[in-house]
Amino acid sequence: MSGEADAVADGDSDAAGTGDADATADDATADDASAGTAGATAADDAAGEDLDTAEEIMQSTYRALCAHGYADLTTQDIADESATSKAALHYHYDTKEELLLSFLDHLYESFTEKHGETAGEHAVDRLVTFVDAVLQQEDTESDRAFQTALLEIRAQAPFADGYREQLTAFDEFVRERVAEIVADGIEEGTVREDVDPEDTAAFVATMIDGVNTRRVSIGGTDCGTRRTFLAYVEDHLVAPDADVAVDPDESTEPSPDTEGGA
Repeated sequence: MSGEADAVADGDSDAAGTGDADATADDATADDASAGTAGATAADDAAGEDLDTAEEIMQSTYRALCAHGYADLTTQDIADESATSKAALHYHYDTKEELLLSFLDHLYESFTEKHGETAGEHAVDRLVTFVDAVLQQEDTESDRAFQTALLEIRAQAPFADGYREQLTAFDEFVRERVAEIVADGIEEGTVREDVDPEDTAAFVATMIDGVNTRRVSIGGTDCGTRRTFLAYVEDHLVAPDADVAVDPDESTEPSPDTEGGA
């Protein structure tokens, strides 16, 4: 009897010990979970702050380029345009060139997001719409100053591998988009079968570069380039039996931005 009592007592003691251990383990698990949640929240907050800081630096770089151009730009100029100190800028970027490479990457992400999809009833429509969208710019003093600064950066490409690589990425994106649209047109029957999408893409990319350079250096082309481009599309790209309108806006007057730009 005593043995059974002792056994029962021992069992109760073990059960109590097990319960205490389980409670301790549960508390530890809860503490770990709380610590993990707090850590994740802190990490998310830090990531959000980093994104906010990065965006602030990019916007400040844009304003500084508009105000000072590329050649005279300093990290202090960028710091003056933002709430970020010069020391904080140097924490993120060692040199002005490194910062500007990040800025070009920022522009590339915005550009590809904006022009990654093009609306249109058919490929010819999408091609003209894409070119118009890429060439359309705001005719403001700040935008003209910014485009001038970009042209200065482009002029550094032959001497700086980083700039050349970033600018090449823009060119490749434009070529790929045009080639894709033209290939779609061949498949749907709106573009001639003997058209080479890659050759067309190279021509369009070169035209866009030329228009942008001329716009900054000596002014626009009074829509002459756009008219010639539309004639090229009509005469060399559109399939003979395709019933398509080359100019999606032919029934309306060209917008001032497009007219002044291309």
